[in-house]
Formats: sequence, C-alpha cells, structure tokens
Amino acid sequence: MASIQLEREDSISRQQESPRSPEAQVGMKVEDLWDVLEPQLSPTEKLNACFESIPVSSFPPAPSSQVIEIKSDTSLAEAVQILAQHRILSAPVVDVDAPEDATWIDRYIGIVEFAGIAVWILHQSEPPSPRSPSYGKAIDAAINGITKAAGLGNLGPEDAAMTSGNFFEALTTSDFYKNTKVRDISGSFRWAPFLALQKSNSFLTMLLLLSNYKMKSVPVVDLGEGTIDNIITQSSVIHMLAECSGLQWFESWGTKKLSEIGLPTMSPNQIIKVYEDEPVLQAFKVMRRKRIGGIPVVDSGGSKAVGNISLRDVQFLLTAPEIYHDYRSITAKNFLTAVRNYLEKHHEDSPLISGMVTCKRDHTIKELIQLLDTKKIHRIYVVDDNGNLEGVITLRDIISRLVHEPRGYFGDFFDGVLPLPANSRV
Repeated sequence: MASIQLEREDSISRQQESPRSPEAQVGMKVEDLWDVLEPQLSPTEKLNACFESIPVSSFPPAPSSQVIEIKSDTSLAEAVQILAQHRILSAPVVDVDAPEDATWIDRYIGIVEFAGIAVWILHQSEPPSPRSPSYGKAIDAAINGITKAAGLGNLGPEDAAMTSGNFFEALTTSDFYKNTKVRDISGSFRWAPFLALQKSNSFLTMLLLLSNYKMKSVPVVDLGEGTIDNIITQSSVIHMLAECSGLQWFESWGTKKLSEIGLPTMSPNQIIKVYEDEPVLQAFKVMRRKRIGGIPVVDSGGSKAVGNISLRDVQFLLTAPEIYHDYRSITAKNFLTAVRNYLEKHHEDSPLISGMVTCKRDHTIKELIQLLDTKKIHRIYVVDDNGNLEGVITLRDIISRLVHEPRGYFGDFFDGVLPLPANSRV
C-alpha cells in the first residue's frame, strides 16, 4: 500500500500574496463582512452571518465540461460513459417529454449519480422480487439471462456478491443494460423531484445542503431561462476554502487542530469498512445501506487500510469489465489490483493509483483542506503512530464544521421534495 502522510507546509509566502482567483474573491467578500460584524458575535456566528449575506450567484462558474445534462432517454450505458469521461459524480436529468416553455421544476426529473447506478447494479445481482411491481416477467427473464450467461444461475443476496470475473462483461454486453434508460432508474435518485437553488439563495443555504443534507452537488438555476446556470460541488467548495489561505477569517478557523473541532466524528470501532478478501459488491452494498460515499479496504487483521473504494469507482465495473476476466471472483483486493493496473496501463491519474491518504489528529483543518484540494480526493483517513485506523474525515465533515444550521432555517424549503419517494433505494 502506498500511504501518503500529510506533510506540513509553510504557508507564509501564500499569506503574503493577495488572493486573485475567483474563489479567493469570494473569500475577500467574507473578509470584508467579517470586519464590520458585531464584535460580540462568536466566530461561528460571524461566519454564518457572512455566508448568509452572499448570494450563490457569486460562486465562480463550474468548468463547462462539468455542467453536463443527461437526457432522460439516454441509455444507462451512455450515461455511465458520460459521467466517466467528464470525471463527474452526477448530472441533472432533463425530461425529453417536457414542453419547451417548461419551468425548471418540470424540466428536470432528478440527478443521476454513481450512487444510483450502484443501487441498480446491486438490484441486478439479487433475485427478482415477486412483490416488486416495477419488474415484470420480461425484465426478470433478462436479469436471469445475464446471470446465466455469467454461469451464476439465480443470485442470492450472499452469493450475489461472489460475482465471477465475467459477470460484468455479461451484464454490459446484454441488451438489458444497453436498453435500460436513465429514466428507468429514477427511483434510485437521491432527490425527487429535482432539488436546486436559485441565484438569490445564500451561500449558507448551499453550504448546509452540501453538509447537513448530504448532497454531493447543488445545481443553481436561472429562473428566467428555466435552465441550470451553475453546479456547485463539495469539491469546489473545498477548493474555494483552499484559495482563502491567508485571510483573517480563514486562518482563525483553519489553524485549529482536528481534535479541537471534533474531527473525526467516530471512534475506531465505528469505522465502516470492508475486508480485502470480501466480494467487491459487498463494499457497494455497505455504502448503499449506510449511505456513505466511500469505504476503506482493510487487511485480515482489520486495523490497517490497504485501499479505498468509493461510489465513483463503480464505473470501473461497467466501463472496463474485461479487466476482471482472469479472476474467479472479484474480491475487494482483486478489484483494487485490477483497476490500478488498468489505470497505470492507460496512464490515467486517479486516487486509486496514489493509494491511501492519511493524517493524524494533531493536523490542522487548513492542512487537510490543502491536501484534499491538491489530491482531488473526497476523504482522508486518520491513523495513529502505528498506522492503525482511527477515523475518516470527508469533505462534508469539513463543511459542516464551517457553518451551523439555525433553528427553523429552511422553513418550507423542502416542501414537494421530502420525504423521498417510496421506490427510492438511495
């Protein structure tokens, strides 16, 4: 395992420079507001007040390659390729049957994401339920055809995960996979109907959605055009924070040690993990059940991590199924090995190649933000001096320590969105 230990960096030179990036300009707005707020306010109250005063329209636009829309009649196979090619975790789904003058609420039916695709895969690996009204005999026969083609017969919840090396080749070459449309898995969308912000909504609203409400990304809509104007992700917020290094408000918060702000939030025995000799689908099952975006792969002893599998990695089961052909079963360890070899062969950069990224409890929040931004990763594992796992810190954890949700803040904001539909499995 290639373990990268967090290195402390001297930030004096960075602090002396005037921030000029678009993200840093947002930080300067916070700085200006910070200086004029009532001195009796606590630092957390000040940050809340600052971010509540800044509209999300001030957030720098995402690269055009990341503001992608997928039509509802796009096949699941094509959607997987689109997400993988653009290196994005999710994309809004446009209803092709919506009228041209439709409002944004009627134009978008949800967001397709790797989490939902993982749910769909797991559903195919399990025996069809006779009580499920959404799966008729024709689809049941198609699923059984896939599993029989892979030499698996009818898969049960346990041996479903023990997929042979050619299961995903059989799945991805089947007519069932090629003909399944994005709208057909709409029940696996995290939010339905479509949840978005308007340009006039505040930064605080956006930050709370990305932290307390576990959204990976938040679309910002243009009411006049009825279209998406921007997509703000957890990663882009972390990048913004990294660009704010040297500003007074950021330094007063960012120089605190992890242990001072209550991170990590769990104890070692609460870490959700998968063993290296367990089936890789077990990792995705656990992520689905626990509603988390990644999970450490640990050795047989259970205390040392040998790798990390995230929801986005489900793409490698679908875009390169041939790389598992020589394996009798795809364990978590076999999955990591096969994908790393594939990425190195194709000279592709990925966190799966660089290995586990770790830190200690005495590192600062600023150091973590800089590393998360530099490595383009979504989580860092906390270890002790012997390399044993002590916890995990995600982008959401960091954002949740930046602001807090005032009582009754959202009011009726979620009306028509919550609760989730009955057929939602994410």
